[in-house]
Amino acid sequence: MGWCQKEEVIRNGKWIRVIFRKNLFILASDRIRNMQRELLSDNWYTLEKITFEYLRDDGVWEKQIREAYDRGNGAAILLYNVEKGKVVLTKQFRMPTYLNGNQDGMMIEACAGLLEKGNAEETIKMEVEEETGYKIDKVKKVFEAYMSPGSVTEILYFFIGQYEDAMKVSEGGGAEDETENIEVLEIDFAKAIAMMESGEIKDAKTIMLLQYAQVLGIFNQ
Repeated sequence: MGWCQKEEVIRNGKWIRVIFRKNLFILASDRIRNMQRELLSDNWYTLEKITFEYLRDDGVWEKQIREAYDRGNGAAILLYNVEKGKVVLTKQFRMPTYLNGNQDGMMIEACAGLLEKGNAEETIKMEVEEETGYKIDKVKKVFEAYMSPGSVTEILYFFIGQYEDAMKVSEGGGAEDETENIEVLEIDFAKAIAMMESGEIKDAKTIMLLQYAQVLGIFNQ
C-alpha cells in the first residue's frame, strides 16, 4: 500500500504535516518510535548516535541507526555593490577540506557564522563587521536550507546585503579570539561566477548565493 498524498492541518494551534494512506493518516512524527540517543562526543560540538524504528511506506517498522552532528544553526550573506559590479568574499584555511584533497586548505567563501542567541539577522550583521570590516544596516533573508541533512542538523539562513566603501570601519579578518585569519576579497561579480565554474570557488553556501544573484539578475537592476 503506497502513500497517496501529503497535506498540512492544524493540531493544537500548530501546522502539522500529515501523510494520508487510503482512509488512514499518520503524522510525519509518528513514523518514528523507540528513539534512543547516545552521546558520542561533545569535545567541540555534539555528536550523537541515534537508534530508532522507522515506519516504512509498506507499513513495516524498520530499525535504523544514524549519527547526527549538532553544531547549531548558522547564517551566510552575499555582500554586493551594484554600481561597482562587485561582491565581497572571504578567504581562509579550512582543515576539513585539507584532509579531503584541498591541497592548500584555502577556501573562498561568503561571509558566514553560527547564530548568536538564535537571531540570524543580528548574527550576520555582526559577522560581516568582524570578518570583512563593513558595518551594514540592512540585510534581506532570501532562503534557508539544511546543508548536509544526512548527518548534520544545521539550518543555514541565507542573506544578501548591499555595501558601500563608506561602510568600511575596519580591516576585518575575523574575531581575534577565534584564530580565523581571514583575508577579505572584493571581486567582480562576473569573475566570481567564473571562479565558481572553474572550481576555484567550491564552497556550497557561496555557490548558492552567487547563483541566486545570477538567477535573480541582481546586477542587472
